[in-house]
Amino acid sequence: MPELKKKHTNFETLLARFRQIRNQTETIAGPLKVEDYVVQPKPFVSPPKWHLAHTTWFFETFVLKKFLPGYKVFNPQFDFLFNSYYNALGNKLKREKRGFLTRPETAEVYKYREYVNQNTERLLEGESAGNENAAGIMELGLQHEQQHQELLWYDIKYILGTQLFFPAYGIHNPLKRDDQKTSNGFVHVKGGDYTIGYRGDGFCYDNELGAHEVKVRDFSIARSLVTVGDYLEFVQSGGYEKFEFWHDDGWSFINQNGIKAPLYWVLNDKYLQIYTLCGLQKAALEEPVNHLSYYEAAAFAKWKGCRLPTEYEWEAAADQLNYGTRWEWTESAYLPYPGFREFKGEAAEYNGKFMVNQKVLRGGSEATPVNHFRKTYRNFFHPEMRWMFSGLRLVKN
Repeated sequence: MPELKKKHTNFETLLARFRQIRNQTETIAGPLKVEDYVVQPKPFVSPPKWHLAHTTWFFETFVLKKFLPGYKVFNPQFDFLFNSYYNALGNKLKREKRGFLTRPETAEVYKYREYVNQNTERLLEGESAGNENAAGIMELGLQHEQQHQELLWYDIKYILGTQLFFPAYGIHNPLKRDDQKTSNGFVHVKGGDYTIGYRGDGFCYDNELGAHEVKVRDFSIARSLVTVGDYLEFVQSGGYEKFEFWHDDGWSFINQNGIKAPLYWVLNDKYLQIYTLCGLQKAALEEPVNHLSYYEAAAFAKWKGCRLPTEYEWEAAADQLNYGTRWEWTESAYLPYPGFREFKGEAAEYNGKFMVNQKVLRGGSEATPVNHFRKTYRNFFHPEMRWMFSGLRLVKN
């Protein structure tokens, strides 16, 4: 569990953040139709209703049950329905079955959120000694909900963007950020010893801890992300038909699934269209390419005579880069840092058990809450996944 700094806990600030973050999740789901809340087109997609309930279950399970005397659970069945992957907490609904839940109704899930919100606020406004002990897990709960806000964007886009007539989430893109500047060329980074990992007094995840020295060689890394226009050249040159650019697993993956372009691309004879939250739009060629698997990112890099950075190279160069628009694939496997220690207690299952068969992504995306990512943040996905907001940055060989 995150270490608790008892002398510095500001419960008024914690309460304000709790309200803001909980409201933001409901703001994201607000434009959805009630039918949208239940759909699960693929096992890796969770229905929006499930996100709303699971993030609530987290506070009920880890905070209220332990720290609010006399707390009565909203519905005992929700422990089974809305646990995600915490085996220590008992049996749970299989992930691929989440879309089978027509009950509880969406309205009931919102009542659940209101009930847990009211009780959590009562805890934070109280004077019991349990408040201090709850602060660390409360912080993890807030960070956890922000992670699910980003996942909610991924899932909403997939639910709508894989339908026949490409319905829009809204007429404006709520994720568009104007603070990202593009720059040409490469940054040269001098080889040497660099300290990697989180160092500071704020919150971080257990997988960021264990700051340690690494040695890197001289390298040059692109100032900007690969754009839609750049990637379109790869597609039009037959990049998806040439095995020499692909890892063997990647070549098998795209052929078995009939993949000829990034997710949400619609190619015709005249121009490229891409599904966005505003519906199907003519492609903006200058924007960073989105929704790439690791396999696609690595194949493009090889086609360009370049490669992906390691996560150590990326972090060493981060202060000289504009990042935060797309999660950036790296060449690094998701593994523990030296001296890695999991969160204590039931939250020990949060990160460590996923450190196998996955690749690290760095940098954040426009779907990441603005105060949620940092240069040491280690995201991770299986190499075939591409529904998240993911792109790439090149490193010269």
